[in-house]
Amino acid sequence: MSLSANISEKAALIWAIADKLTGVYKPHEYGEVILPLTVIRRFDCILADTKDAVLEKFEQVKTLPMRDVLLRKASGKAFYNTSKFTFERLLDDPDNIEANFRDYLNGFSENVRDILENFKFDGQITTMANKGILYIVIKEFTTPKANLHPDVISNLEMGYIFEEIIRRFSESHNEDAGQHYTPREVIQLMANILFYDDNEILSGKNVVKTIYDPACGTGGMLSVAEEYLHRLNASAELMAFGQELNDETFAICKADMLIKGNNADFIKDGNTLSDDQFAGQTFDYILSNPPFGREWKNEKAAVEAEAKKGFAGRFGPGLPAASDGQMLFLLTAISKMKEPQNGGSRIAIIHNGSPLFTGDAGSGPSEVRRYILENDLLEAIIALPNDIFYNTGIATYIWVLSNKKAGTRREGKVQLINANGLYEKRRKALGNKRNDIPESAIAEITRLYGDFVESEISKIFDTSDFGYTKITVERPLKDENGQLVLKKGKPQADPALRDTENVPLKEDIQEYFAREVLPFAPDAWIDEKKSKVGYEIPFTRYFYKYEAPRPSEEIKQEILAIEKELDGALEEVFAE
Repeated sequence: MSLSANISEKAALIWAIADKLTGVYKPHEYGEVILPLTVIRRFDCILADTKDAVLEKFEQVKTLPMRDVLLRKASGKAFYNTSKFTFERLLDDPDNIEANFRDYLNGFSENVRDILENFKFDGQITTMANKGILYIVIKEFTTPKANLHPDVISNLEMGYIFEEIIRRFSESHNEDAGQHYTPREVIQLMANILFYDDNEILSGKNVVKTIYDPACGTGGMLSVAEEYLHRLNASAELMAFGQELNDETFAICKADMLIKGNNADFIKDGNTLSDDQFAGQTFDYILSNPPFGREWKNEKAAVEAEAKKGFAGRFGPGLPAASDGQMLFLLTAISKMKEPQNGGSRIAIIHNGSPLFTGDAGSGPSEVRRYILENDLLEAIIALPNDIFYNTGIATYIWVLSNKKAGTRREGKVQLINANGLYEKRRKALGNKRNDIPESAIAEITRLYGDFVESEISKIFDTSDFGYTKITVERPLKDENGQLVLKKGKPQADPALRDTENVPLKEDIQEYFAREVLPFAPDAWIDEKKSKVGYEIPFTRYFYKYEAPRPSEEIKQEILAIEKELDGALEEVFAE
C-alpha cells in the first residue's frame, strides 16, 4: 500500500469514530472532538513504553524543583504524563470515567496542557459525559484502528493524518481546508528550491539551520523542509519556528513538533501581523503560504504603528490595500532575512496574482515591488497550475527571494517560470483541487530553476525591466476665444485634457515623449513634479501566445454534427 493510501485509510478509520457522536453532535462539530482526541491518543501511545518508569520517577521527585527535567528524562521525550491512567486503564472504571479522564489529562506536562487548552476541549468532556458517550468514545480510541503507536504510525505519517482529519473536518464544516494546509507536492517543490545550491553547506558535520513560517498552520511546510534536510544529511538539525493565529491548527502544529522531538516552544500562537512573536530574529530559510485576500482592518492600528518605524520595522517599503494583507506577510518574511555577511537567507512564499501588478506607481504594493527589485531580492517567480489547492482554483505563484545573489549569475536578474501546464488531472477532486503536480513535473520545475536558462516556459529579465516612470502629460487650458490661459506668463494646464504615460525605466523619458506624445499633441508638456516610479510584473503577458481562430467551416461542421446527434436523441425521447 502506498504512503498516501495508508494515510487516507488510517485517517478514515479514526474519523469513523465520529459515528459514536451522532445525536449528540452535528456532523460539522465532529472535528471538535476527534481532532483533540487523536492528538491525545498519539501522546498516550508514544508514552506507553516508558509509562511505568515515569510513574516510579514521579514518586521519587514530585517535590523537587527539577522534577520537570527528570521526568522528561524518564519518559525519553520532551513531555510526560504522571497520571496513573492510560486510555486502556480508563476503561477499568466506567462509572468514574469523567473524573478519571480529567485526572489523566491533568497529568500531562505543561507543554501538552497548553496544547489541550487551545483545543478548548474541556467543554467537550462535560458534554460527552453528560450524554453518556465519553466512555464509548475513549473505548473506540483503544481499538486497533486507533493504534497510533510510533511502531505502527511514523511521525511523518502522523503529520499527514492530522492534516487529513482537518480536511475532513473542514469539508463537514463547509470551511476551506486550504486555510490550514498546503498540498504536499507544492511544499515539496518549494523545499527543492529553498535548499537548492546549498548542498555543500548542508551536508557537513554539526549542521544547524533555522527555518521560519509566519503563517505555519499545522506545520506541514516546516515538516516537509525538515524531511528534505534529513534525507540530505541525517545528522543535520533544522530548528523550526512558526506562528499561527488559529487555535486548533496552532495546537496541532505544536503537538506535531513535540511528537517529533523538536522544540515546540518555537511555535507561537497569535497574529503575526499585529503581534510578531519573533521580533528582531532572523532565519536561514523562510517559507509560507499566507492567506490570500484576507483583510487586515482589525490589525490596522498595529500595522500602521509599525509602518511609522520605517525600515526599523517590518513595513518600511509600504502598505498594501486593507482588503488584502498577503504582502504584509511578504514584508515580514523579508524582515527576517539574515544579513548577507551572516550567511543570508532564501524565501519561498506563495501568493495569488494580486502582488504582481496591483497598485499604481507610488502606491503601497508598487513600492513594495520597487523595494524588492531595486534591492535585487527577487530570484524567481513560478506560476503554478490552476486547481491544485483545496480552497481555490485561481492562479497562484511561488515567489523566491534571496539576499545572496551578488556575484552570482542571478545578480540583477529575475527568472519567470510558467509551470501552469505541468500537472495531471486527479481521478477525484478534493474541494477545488482537481489537479496534482506529479514528481516528474516537480523535478522539471526544479531543473528549470537550477539551470537558469531561457526556454519556452522559462524567461530571464533584468530587474529594471519591470520598472517604469509614470509621467503626467499636460495640455494648455484655453478660454472661450481659444486663447491660452496664462498665469505669471505661463500656460495653465487643462485638467480635462490631462493624461498619463508609463515610460519603461530603460527608455529615455524625453525621447519617449517626443516619439509617442508630441506627434499627436504638439502643445503638450510633462509635469515633472508629478512623475512617479512604479514596478509591476505582468507575468501572463510574457508568456502569451496568439492562437489563430479556427476556420469557420470547421466550426460549422461541428455544429451540424452536434445538431444531428441531438435530433436523433430527441426522436428517441419523443418516440417513447
